[in-house]
Amino acid sequence: MRRLIVLTVLVVVGAASIAIVRAQQNAAAMQIEKVKDGLYIITGGRGLGAQAGGVAGNTTVFIADSGVVLIDTKYPGLGKAILDQVKTVTGKPITTIINTHTHGDHTGGNSEFPRTVEFIAHENTKANMARMDEFKGENAAFLPKKTFKDRMSLLAGKNKIDLYYFGPGHTNGDTVIVFPALRTLVMGDLFARKWAPLVDSANGGSAVAFPRTLAKVLGGIKDVDTVITGHSTTTMGSGPGVTFVRSTPVMKWADLQEYADFMRDFVAAADSARKAGKSVDEAVNGLKLPERYKDYNMTQAKADVQKVYDESKR
Repeated sequence: MRRLIVLTVLVVVGAASIAIVRAQQNAAAMQIEKVKDGLYIITGGRGLGAQAGGVAGNTTVFIADSGVVLIDTKYPGLGKAILDQVKTVTGKPITTIINTHTHGDHTGGNSEFPRTVEFIAHENTKANMARMDEFKGENAAFLPKKTFKDRMSLLAGKNKIDLYYFGPGHTNGDTVIVFPALRTLVMGDLFARKWAPLVDSANGGSAVAFPRTLAKVLGGIKDVDTVITGHSTTTMGSGPGVTFVRSTPVMKWADLQEYADFMRDFVAAADSARKAGKSVDEAVNGLKLPERYKDYNMTQAKADVQKVYDESKR
């Protein structure tokens, strides 16, 4: 019996040690990069536990006169690593966190920040987050307290931040954030990377509305030259042995224009196939898009075509 107890303790300690090492390696994989004066982006970090293997969304860091504003907080367990990265560029406290949308790789670290932080999101995102297990019970304190419907501004002068909602796409609460003085736009997963996107229907996302929403972004925002995307890696393949090809998280306005064109052309092609009576598989196999999109990741293409088909029945 004593030997069994000792073995059990060793197994538990060993598992805990492995978890700590993995967490440390995960944090070490994160890095902070300067985008413009006072503006940084934290890339990297993977999910732990149930989210193991998932690649976290980007965290944008804006150093305002009154403190630090963060955009998105990655997966649960990565809050401290984010704080450590922020401390390498400023000693100011984090005062505000904006969540671009509900997903756990963008909101999971909320509960690891002080309760004095002001959490902000679109009203639909707050409603979506409130349904998540991560924000039940005491963790409801880390839900956004301040919300908006169409537009809201924070701070003033060179610190001014504009928040916009243009309609459904990735979810029904995707917030687009502009730093006017820095001519920089943060898109969250409304422009995660150059790919056929994940459309979360359960949280109000829409494949059909996606290109219309992007067109509204292009028409509604002016004087921006830099675009920060929601992710900075592209998954190539799946399952054991999956590899990740790094792509830049900082793009130009022209890249956003191209992505909006891609979504318009993709949805139009899918809908044309539907009207022609083709099956989803036939539509995907026969999908012909302009050559300029040849490097786009099409892993989600079949799922997106299916959503176009499904949404047409509503």
